[in-house]
Amino acid sequence: MVSRQDDRARYRKTGVLHVTFNMGFGGTEQVIRQLIQNLPVDAYRNEIVCIDGFVGEMGQQLQSEGVTVHTLSRGQGLDIRLAWRLRRIIRRGGIDLVHCHQYTPFFYGWLASLGLRARVIFTEHGRFHPDRYRYKARWINPLMARLTPALVAISQATREALVEYEFMPRRRIDVIYNGIQGFDPDAAGAAELRRELGIPASDTVLGTVSRLDPVKNQRMMLGAFQQFHQQHPDSWLLLVGDGPDRSMLEAYAQELAVSDQVIFTGFQSRPSTYLQAMDVFLLSSHTEGTSMTLLEAMSLGIPPVVTDVGGNPEIVTHRQDGMLVPTEEPEPMAQALEDIVSDPALQQSLSATAKQTFNHRFSVEVMTDAYRRCYQRCLGR
Repeated sequence: MVSRQDDRARYRKTGVLHVTFNMGFGGTEQVIRQLIQNLPVDAYRNEIVCIDGFVGEMGQQLQSEGVTVHTLSRGQGLDIRLAWRLRRIIRRGGIDLVHCHQYTPFFYGWLASLGLRARVIFTEHGRFHPDRYRYKARWINPLMARLTPALVAISQATREALVEYEFMPRRRIDVIYNGIQGFDPDAAGAAELRRELGIPASDTVLGTVSRLDPVKNQRMMLGAFQQFHQQHPDSWLLLVGDGPDRSMLEAYAQELAVSDQVIFTGFQSRPSTYLQAMDVFLLSSHTEGTSMTLLEAMSLGIPPVVTDVGGNPEIVTHRQDGMLVPTEEPEPMAQALEDIVSDPALQQSLSATAKQTFNHRFSVEVMTDAYRRCYQRCLGR
């Protein structure tokens, strides 16, 4: 039984309710998990509401660690009942901050909090591709923005999208880049994985960790690998992840006659060993906010070659801590790979600077401290 003293101590902490779609595996979910695990436990208590009706693997892990995760099922159209149910959770939980992740959770979290003492924070984690105007939001979004203490975007590009497509005032939107807990090097584990995959230790491994989805543009990546492989037959491409494009990509690899050198691993819940088996990390997306897997690769000092879209150029400086290439054609990515692999000094420099960039700008400590200060401002402290 919880004593009255324990109950009072619980409510002296700042209560944060994270409102999201679900807690499966993804960048938004990782940010929520990192915040919960790294905010000072003596000052904050965190709960989660998933409005898609299920928790997801990452949420289940947090539940096993003692985090309260609520599930609500969102109906079609405007679901007023969802807002009322969310309002009850806010009131009964003594919530001080309602941190809404993505627009739809923001709308319902904002609606549910009207008239309550809880303060609302909205974080936009990324945009659709291609992005689109929602003219119905022209009237409600400026009002929501005016009545919301903190609006956050995970990159400058994401902030500009909120301004252009969601009609929100630029001056009200802060940028807080995603941050992660960097991976510890595991050379022995990476070497063992290479052996298991049948990759000789001296061969070059390129790779990515990503959902196999049209927006991630792995078809272009395969084209770049095919061109690079012609000059470097001892090279491999490691595609870690799963998704709707997998069958198409497997067929395309066969069409390009590189299927024997391309390994589709499927979904991996702990991809760090796969990352460490790579010599160069690739990201071919049409759009990105702040890619968590890019940050993971940089934390390990793996030089990245990424498309010059969204938040990528805010993370990677060309030829300093990685390479930036266009999205449309495979030739520039193939050339960037050639530049890195044929110049060991450049590869070593990119590796060292990538790790330094991560530590200074994108660690979990940097992100958590930025949100902690945001929380304090919202509470007037």
